[in-house]
Amino acid sequence: MHRVAVVAFDGIHAFDLAMPLQVFSTAHSLEKEPGELFGPPLYDVQVCGDGRDIAVTGVGGVEMYRYTPPNPLAAAIEADTIIVVGVTASPEPPSDALELLRRAHRRGIRIASISSGGARVMAASGLLDGRRIATHWSRADLLAERYPQLIVDTDVLFIDHGDVLTSAGAASGIDMCLHMIRQDFGSAVAADVARHMVVPPQRDGGQAPYIAHPDPGDDHGSLEPAMRWLRQHLGEPVTLGDIASYVGTSPRTLNRRFREQTGTTPLQWLLRQRVHHAQELLETTDLSVEEISRQCGFGTSVAMRQHFAKHIRTSPMAYRRTFRARSD
Repeated sequence: MHRVAVVAFDGIHAFDLAMPLQVFSTAHSLEKEPGELFGPPLYDVQVCGDGRDIAVTGVGGVEMYRYTPPNPLAAAIEADTIIVVGVTASPEPPSDALELLRRAHRRGIRIASISSGGARVMAASGLLDGRRIATHWSRADLLAERYPQLIVDTDVLFIDHGDVLTSAGAASGIDMCLHMIRQDFGSAVAADVARHMVVPPQRDGGQAPYIAHPDPGDDHGSLEPAMRWLRQHLGEPVTLGDIASYVGTSPRTLNRRFREQTGTTPLQWLLRQRVHHAQELLETTDLSVEEISRQCGFGTSVAMRQHFAKHIRTSPMAYRRTFRARSD
């Protein structure tokens, strides 16, 4: 079982603490007994602290309740993944916590931060020096000023360097945790978690739709109906004109709205959905690559292999072997 340690500090936001616990605890094997909602759990999730009570806060830093993490800070060094949840306005993180993160990194433990508070703790540890990192758009300038050795990026929801990961705002931590589940156990498990949590399995694009700008004017309705329609027609040849016709707007306006709401174009978004669906079929069915290519709208297995090489950095068959082996 994969062990996850959530390292909590005084002043932690309630959502930031509960979110990784919820996401990883919802991940279960897809092999389950008849009539059971879940299979065996895939993660053992623990909250670690320095033994003292910490304040768990809400909006505006208002204290909601006091909480004592049930596991010592040192227990995190035995985890496979450490999630760092800090607070933006707190004093400097304790030196023993920073040293623990450095030791964990030297041991090859994957370390991820939630929101700008977690990134601030990781930055203080030195693990992010010289790296491109994600953080909340409203805190980017402050973080860059305090830690000039960082390359702060507000265009993404999270960044994965393999050994360290950073996420933007609080909700983007869900995207990052689902990404880690996808890396650990495959797209089908991550999609199952997303279904139970009633969130998108994978959001494409970045923070651009959420950054505060002057009033953009009219014509900013949700594209969710169009996205739902596209997911239902993944195997069919769909053009930009087809999508615009369904939405009832011009291709130019459709492109603009997609960029505003997803950070990408309609056809690029559609391509990513096809790749995601192909990943699930490779993991959960015995369909041939040719048949999956047809069902996902790639047309040919050659086209599907090209897109896998570009977006997944592997071939369809290698992907299938990897995640079939992990599920055995």
